[in-house]
Amino acid sequence: MKARFAIAATLSALALLSGCTQQEEPPVDRTPLPSVAAPPYACDYIPLDAVRLMTGVRDPIVDGSFNLEGAEKLGIGGCFAYQPTGDKAKVLNVSLSPGGSKEEAEHRIRTGAKRLPDIVPGAVGYLVQDGSADNTHAAAVLIREPARLIVELVRGVKGRDNAADVVALTKLIAPKLITDASAPSPSTKD
Repeated sequence: MKARFAIAATLSALALLSGCTQQEEPPVDRTPLPSVAAPPYACDYIPLDAVRLMTGVRDPIVDGSFNLEGAEKLGIGGCFAYQPTGDKAKVLNVSLSPGGSKEEAEHRIRTGAKRLPDIVPGAVGYLVQDGSADNTHAAAVLIREPARLIVELVRGVKGRDNAADVVALTKLIAPKLITDASAPSPSTKD
């Protein structure tokens, strides 16, 4: 009888000890993304505070830049954020390039993508996101011919509205990136 009691007491102590050593997850920061693009920037025009909130990475490794008067006066570039540890996995990808069409965007919307709200005049965009609860990936594509802006949250924060974060960042940066990149050059004015 004493042996059974000793075994039960030991098992209870082990269960209690293992329960006490589990670390609790920090609470999810649900602070909205900034409403104004302001320094410090992760890359040109991409606020570091927005990157931190969206990805949950406090000190991301960032690389990239944008050239709003790139090849043939079209905006090009990108901003890429990575985890600073271990595998340095990409967590955020923002790219600006020539390409895409309104027809392509409308086709994606007809086939299941969600339409983005009006962000800049003359632009059409869509949002894609895997519907599973564990997937934090979301991407927004905004096209204002001849420019295409893609904001892809490769790995967001569980518990945040990752789709809303992608849309908010698109709203925050598109007026500068896609409007300036797709504006007619001064030499084409009448």
